[in-house]
Amino acid sequence: MIKKRILICTFLALSCGFFSGLIAGKITVTLHSQRCQNQSWGFKQMCSALVTPGASWQGSTAGLWTGTILGAFVGGLITRKSSDW
Repeated sequence: MIKKRILICTFLALSCGFFSGLIAGKITVTLHSQRCQNQSWGFKQMCSALVTPGASWQGSTAGLWTGTILGAFVGGLITRKSSDW
């Protein structure tokens, strides 16, 4: 029973971390790319190319950590034993 609980919590934490990393990376790239909107076409493309890798890394890392921690917390709540108080 304990191994099943650990497996469920681990799977939920990793999957939440992965998906939140993807979503946070895309959101951060979009927000950082808005800084480039006031440039002309050539400078806008160059600005976006320079901003995208750092923003993607920053958002993905933050989303990965946050999603993994929240996923583990929710997994622990789902698989805990119910006790009568």
